[in-house]
Amino acid sequence: MATELGKIWASISLTAPGADGEPERRVAARSSVMNLVVIANRGEIGERAASIVDGLAGRHPSRTLLVVPADPDGPPWLDAQVQAHCVLPSANAPETCSELVYLTCGGESGQHMAGLVTPLLIHDLPVTVWWPNEPRFESGASNELLNMADRILVDGSGWSGDGLGRLAGMCGLPNRYAIEIADFALVRQARWREAIASTFDRPALLPYLGNLDRIEVHYAARSGTPGASNVVRPLYHVAWLAARLGMTVTSPLRAGTEAWSGYEAELRHGRRRVLVHLQPMESTAPQGTTLAVELHAMRRRSQLWVEVTAYAEGVLVHASLDATPMPERRFLAPRRREADLLAETIDTAGRDLLTGEVLAMSAHLLGR
Repeated sequence: MATELGKIWASISLTAPGADGEPERRVAARSSVMNLVVIANRGEIGERAASIVDGLAGRHPSRTLLVVPADPDGPPWLDAQVQAHCVLPSANAPETCSELVYLTCGGESGQHMAGLVTPLLIHDLPVTVWWPNEPRFESGASNELLNMADRILVDGSGWSGDGLGRLAGMCGLPNRYAIEIADFALVRQARWREAIASTFDRPALLPYLGNLDRIEVHYAARSGTPGASNVVRPLYHVAWLAARLGMTVTSPLRAGTEAWSGYEAELRHGRRRVLVHLQPMESTAPQGTTLAVELHAMRRRSQLWVEVTAYAEGVLVHASLDATPMPERRFLAPRRREADLLAETIDTAGRDLLTGEVLAMSAHLLGR
């Protein structure tokens, strides 16, 4: 591979048209800030991931290894392609180039992905493993990858079923492998967290923050059967609130026994019981999408209701104190694309304390 990359870099022209149309010398900066290993179980997922990574080459150049396991029961085989991606120079920056290696492997080769990846890594740079689809943390191949990784990226909102079994397994990975985790499902909720937190910056409402007694999250579902819809995102809302407010879990999350009954748990905040309910709602939105977060608090004989909802371009907060509506708050905060999520997780590497706190509380909520 090194030979092929050398040929690619040698073929790059060192001149480019200048402002006057005459050729002028340029510098192609071959640069990488990390090794990014993308594990895709289908070719189309790999192509989408490659397109996202390519769009970040100017901001976060990397050596990207895109691995697509195929035909696990067939004979061992391997197909590799090497590409160089460059961002054209600007007035403020030289041309920046990074590398993309496609690896399609079958049979026994696909069971030892770490063996294929390790020789291709740039030494002394961190290794991030990204599963854009559903990871299988329990497999031997994944175990080998996790042992060599510094960080993993996932999107728990796309996991099959309710996603809770896979989430429970992921919560134990930081201690087992000493790695950092970033979940796009949690990163997307930043606008919800900011809106909820800002609700209590009003002096009249701040005292109620320590008196919450109910947290209810409504999520989109096609079927009210527990386990049919992914509830990773609804659970993350609860885990974040519980972690930030120092709550403890007295009764882990459990599924209801009837259709549309959702999931329930119980927390404790000081001497106060806090009831948790994840409530499915029939909706055309993607299954598991958070539709609303509702909070209830009692302070002496006064009660507060807060409802937070979101739409494509922002978040709405409605609050009522003793049944008297307060002025609506509207926050401009558009939904972020995968490219934005990937860029943010790269930017916060080594500084993301929130995810660790939320995953630890999620583990308690799941009875781990």
